[in-house]
Amino acid sequence: MNRSIRNSVVLALALSVVPSVALAGALQTDVVNELTALEKKLVSLAEAVPADKFGWRPAEGVRSVSEVYMHVVGGNYMLPTMIGTKMPAGITRDMEKTVTDKAKVIENLKASFAHVRKAVEGVPDADLDKKVKFFGTEKSEREMLMLLTNHAHEHLGQSIAYARMNGVTPPWSEGPPPEKPAAPKS
Repeated sequence: MNRSIRNSVVLALALSVVPSVALAGALQTDVVNELTALEKKLVSLAEAVPADKFGWRPAEGVRSVSEVYMHVVGGNYMLPTMIGTKMPAGITRDMEKTVTDKAKVIENLKASFAHVRKAVEGVPDADLDKKVKFFGTEKSEREMLMLLTNHAHEHLGQSIAYARMNGVTPPWSEGPPPEKPAAPKS
């Protein structure tokens, strides 16, 4: 094979690998970006809800405002264990019931999102199709990454409903303040 044909073949092979390399980690990046957006909304909503409403619940036997946020925290720590990330010391299932102070809830939300983003970033592309056990079923690690965002979205929706039932508008949907009327000309 002459040199120019060989160089062309090598170049073609090299260029065919570029898209694969460029896409490496694309899913993880997208999931991390979505988790960051979810964190921003959940934290800003938690900050907007008055502290005295953190114990409010729509009905007996239903999670309170703080319990919903702490349930998200628990999911952000528990779900990544399915893909091999260790849960930090001190994280327990009863946190949903015991952590009710607004400042502590927000602190835990932020820490849990930092944890879950790090877990997602650590998933190698080669493991995305690897099967893991999930409550009696098998899911791929790719599905588990999607489940992380689905879980947070589900409870963001619940938190929005709770906030609105308590007269709180989600900060990102308030829109700009109304314009003041122009001063009359004299």
